[in-house]
Amino acid sequence: MTCLQRQPGLSTSEDLLHCARKQNEIEANLKLLGMEIDPDLQFLLKGGQLVKIRSASWKKKRYFRLQEDCRTMWQESMKTFKTNQTFALDDVSEVRMGRHSEALRKYTEEQEEGCCFSIMFKGRQKTLDLIASSTEEAKQWVNSLDKIISNINNLDSQQKTKHWIFSCLKKADRNNDDKLSLPEVKNFLNMINMDLDSCYAEMLFKKCDTSKSGFLDGEEIKHFYELLTDREEIDVIYAAYAKTSGYMSPENLVDYLLKEQIQKATLADAHKIIETYEPDENAKEKKLLSKDGFLMYLQNPSTMILNPEHKDVYQDMSQPLNHYFISSSHNTYLMEDQLKGPSSTEAYIRALLRGCRCVEMDCWDGSDGEPVIYHAYTLTSKILFKDVIRTIKEYAFKTSDYPVILSLENHCSLDQQEVMAHHLSSILGSALVTSPLGKGMPTRFPSPQELKRKFLLKGKRLSKLQQPEADDTNVTEEEESNDENEHRGEEKKKRKKKIQLAKKLSAMVIYCVSVQFHSFEDSRKNQSFNEMASFKERKATNLAEDSVNFFIRHNVEKLSRIYPSGSRTNSSNYNPVPFWNAGCQIVALNFQTACTGMDVNQGRFMVNGKSGYILKPAYMRDVATEFDPITLARGQWLKHKVFHVMIISGQQLSKNESSIADPLVKVEVYGVPADVAEKETSHIENNGFNPAWNESFQLDVYVPDLALVRFVVEDYDYVTDNDFIGQYTLPFNSLKMGYRHVPLFNQDGDPLPSARLFVHIMVFDAE
Repeated sequence: MTCLQRQPGLSTSEDLLHCARKQNEIEANLKLLGMEIDPDLQFLLKGGQLVKIRSASWKKKRYFRLQEDCRTMWQESMKTFKTNQTFALDDVSEVRMGRHSEALRKYTEEQEEGCCFSIMFKGRQKTLDLIASSTEEAKQWVNSLDKIISNINNLDSQQKTKHWIFSCLKKADRNNDDKLSLPEVKNFLNMINMDLDSCYAEMLFKKCDTSKSGFLDGEEIKHFYELLTDREEIDVIYAAYAKTSGYMSPENLVDYLLKEQIQKATLADAHKIIETYEPDENAKEKKLLSKDGFLMYLQNPSTMILNPEHKDVYQDMSQPLNHYFISSSHNTYLMEDQLKGPSSTEAYIRALLRGCRCVEMDCWDGSDGEPVIYHAYTLTSKILFKDVIRTIKEYAFKTSDYPVILSLENHCSLDQQEVMAHHLSSILGSALVTSPLGKGMPTRFPSPQELKRKFLLKGKRLSKLQQPEADDTNVTEEEESNDENEHRGEEKKKRKKKIQLAKKLSAMVIYCVSVQFHSFEDSRKNQSFNEMASFKERKATNLAEDSVNFFIRHNVEKLSRIYPSGSRTNSSNYNPVPFWNAGCQIVALNFQTACTGMDVNQGRFMVNGKSGYILKPAYMRDVATEFDPITLARGQWLKHKVFHVMIISGQQLSKNESSIADPLVKVEVYGVPADVAEKETSHIENNGFNPAWNESFQLDVYVPDLALVRFVVEDYDYVTDNDFIGQYTLPFNSLKMGYRHVPLFNQDGDPLPSARLFVHIMVFDAE
């Protein structure tokens, strides 16, 4: 590999030295990433010119290449006065070949399909839409980017930490002489989120400067790194069980797993751990586990706080559909707020890739006879119904194979309803359920297993499933409430209104027929199993507080959908937990909004293979159940547990490189009212790199089946509200006991590379 860019103003010898340093940096980074130089990597390091697309009139050339850290892409404007930009490959969620973004579909021609590709980002970063000079070049970009992103994603946390620290060390070396002066060391400490006392930083520097040169280089920098990354808490645990010449033997490891991790373990298990995680070949040959191997084992995803047996589908998926909590989105098409934010097919992609299994479509008449989706009577933009259906078909089953419910809010004319029916049929084909499964008239829902890779349409229907639809009508009557009076707590006033409904569209609604809710008794007596109501947030809250057992029994036989209040114009979310406690299956949230409600929703559906379906406890599937989450009378649901948690330490808990965090940790429990609790550690000043708390808490959990635990890291601020750093939420019953690392997610629900907590967990039956 050759040096790719000559530095202006350097002599030939200086230029060669610069190239050698760049080459060494690349090779060092590749070693840390566990990668080798190959044609794909060479292609990215050399880079090339692409056309960047933003609109019909904004199409500009940019030069893109991979930087020497092998984790950052650099783009250069073709005009010298423009600022160069970079983006981290860690932030890329997907690279899509072809015209598969809204901008490329809208602003490029069909014949350019093969030359187009898009780089999609996690969170709220805008998509990067690009055109290469040929199909072959576009494929080379996509394949090369996919390869390096896959390698980065497959790194373990220890590798990521090493690479991150190495990158910070390179940035701190401002004059690129491969040495660190004391000011450069202090700058490095700021980069990794440590604001050490000047005297202590100087003491560390002198301790490592064994050559007394006033600089750290080579082995001295390595020693400095080892001092920084040493984890005393791991040393203590390891020393307690390393009884074989300072190492852990298989017998020592089994002893540790049984006593500390409270998990079954055999000598065969211990041998497998040593073979997998021990980096020292000499120790491995002697069947011993070193401290480094022990740490690598503790940092592996399979040994973290989430029970690995719950990561894949482990629940019974053969129960009727209404026996599951279903991950659900409200106004799925919106990227931002409810008043003026953009509508986008990308919003459906993001929701579906997160395992959402119920998406919403507000459909209205569009121009040229094509229905559109948007939030009516607002300034939100419009997208074509057919584009949404095509997008849903493409992305529906990438994360989960289990059924997707298409919640249809239909405001279209009969003609455009016919167009909607045509698009649904022609695009989704046999995957759309348009008749009952099995023989005869159904009396209950099919299961998620029976509906794998199928679509269910939720909407209004001209007649009950058991009744043939009349040939001469497109009209049905619906009774609706006077919402204004209802919100004031006054007696409901009902009025009838005529609804025009195309027969073809009506006939496609089989298992999720939208009806009005009058009372639980009326639903029990007069509604079929497949007729379901949607409840406004306030109405559902009242029912969940005042009639919760009736609500639970109702949801044993029917589906219920809850949606946010119309007053939430900023797309904020409610707390979904009280509605799950009432057995409601489709608790719809604004997926585009980062908030505690979405964190809890992500935690609820993180398990069971991220299938988007969580089986309700048996006592919430029994029509005669006496379960009441508020009063908590005795029953099979009452399984009082004592939850001990010790927050030991944290690693890389930073907001950004320019701000030193004062981190604290909150432990929150969500569930039935008796279980809701919160504990908080003290804050650690000026250390987001490796803070240590060693603080313990005890909490009582009475209904563990419905409880969730949320770990939140915040940056303490004594003047204003604390700033969010990261969080992790999981079901209480999916906790693993013992010493565990807790990975952290950012506000958008994406992993924070290398950021984690180290905790000790114990759960006991209360006496």
